[in-house]
Amino acid sequence: MVERSKSLIMMGTGAILGSVATITLLKLLSRRVGNGYISKRSGLLAENTTGDGSISTRERERMAHNGVKDVSVGGDLLKDEIASEQLTRNIQFFGMESQRKVTESFVVVIGLGGVGSHAASMLLRSGVGRLLLVDFDQVSVSSLNRHAVATREDVGTPKAVCLQKHFASIFPECQIDARVQLYDASSEEEILSGQPDFVLDCIDNIDTKVALLAACVRRGLRVLSATGAGARADPTRIRVADLRESINDPLSRAVRHRLKKDHGIEGGIPVVFSLEKPKAKLLPFKGSTGEEENPSDYQIVPGFRVRIIPVLGTIPAIFGQVMASYVVTQLAGLPVQTEPVVNLDLDHYRTLLQRLIEHEEILYGTAMDVQVDVEEVMYVVKELWHGRSARDAFARDVGRAMWRSVNDLMLLRWDQGKPASVSNLILLKFEEAEEHESMTLDDIRDREPDFFARVTGILKRAELDFGL
Repeated sequence: MVERSKSLIMMGTGAILGSVATITLLKLLSRRVGNGYISKRSGLLAENTTGDGSISTRERERMAHNGVKDVSVGGDLLKDEIASEQLTRNIQFFGMESQRKVTESFVVVIGLGGVGSHAASMLLRSGVGRLLLVDFDQVSVSSLNRHAVATREDVGTPKAVCLQKHFASIFPECQIDARVQLYDASSEEEILSGQPDFVLDCIDNIDTKVALLAACVRRGLRVLSATGAGARADPTRIRVADLRESINDPLSRAVRHRLKKDHGIEGGIPVVFSLEKPKAKLLPFKGSTGEEENPSDYQIVPGFRVRIIPVLGTIPAIFGQVMASYVVTQLAGLPVQTEPVVNLDLDHYRTLLQRLIEHEEILYGTAMDVQVDVEEVMYVVKELWHGRSARDAFARDVGRAMWRSVNDLMLLRWDQGKPASVSNLILLKFEEAEEHESMTLDDIRDREPDFFARVTGILKRAELDFGL
């Protein structure tokens, strides 16, 4: 009886709180309209919008004349009560000033299929103030298994217009520009001008993808690229890393080759990819007769894939969510350490620990100052140095090549005057280790200030992680 009474009291309390929240929201809405605020998708403006649903020039002029504010364009979105309430959890997570950086950002998303639609959707829900959505294709029935917002009613609608329509009812304060357009060299200036804060490459065509990435590098724009999400099933193997480190992905391999060959770009581009090998291949192309035919004969756009790759809808959705999370944290200035791509097993870490102990005994006559175990060696090698020499800013060895590279690596003290602890160990090649121990930290600081700053910054992270 007592338990039942408690349950009834809790239910009653929840109902009261829900009612209060609803009343508060209604008051905010009525106050917003009363103060002359109106969103660009409001039913009050339906008869004064353009064909694609955006506010007409005549209506904007009328609104301005009557003192009505269009909160979708410009201004501080967080000063708007509804927008601020909608982003409450983000503000609590980032802090007001960091969230303001997000709402003041301009992001371009190119390719609005399974990956791009989910990335754009979460960028919108995270409060990005301006989005440029680009895709030349239309929503198809078969794409509904992976698209973020499309319904059967949207089939045949351009993907960019479909997202713009649905996004307007989610966060109407966002300024959305929808382009039904193919990205290529001729449209580069139009799409990439305006100094976007981030560009998301969600294209699955090699030629277009390479052209976009090369253009972003040339223009100095921050870009995040998605590789192949089709034919995968394991969400735990999705990673964000440099393009050099993306393995087991045919699209990444082709893009790496073309970027290096045609543009001299070897890395420096973050990508979202899966370590999982594809579980299916492109399906054979069959024409109207049911017989296998040459897919290139049916290409509407030269170079674009006609054959179909099987897709489990959850994986491109997760790719898109990962992209949005990466971009939003970057925009907010929140440092996030991505999971390193290190393909080492426990024996490799044991070998490195044993090598450290032996080196300490030779150099100092004892290993008493070795203050790490195998688990901590794993942290140092994987989390701090990503399985490569501290002098290698980017990955050179991936996959099995990383296994072989361990034979040339060793752990040693950064500061020889301190014990060999998690916050004082660096990973170097044998010849680099010998040179390092012949120098003082003052020598390194004077000769290589950038290297010194990078290493000390990384070791500082270990102090924070371990509370040292």
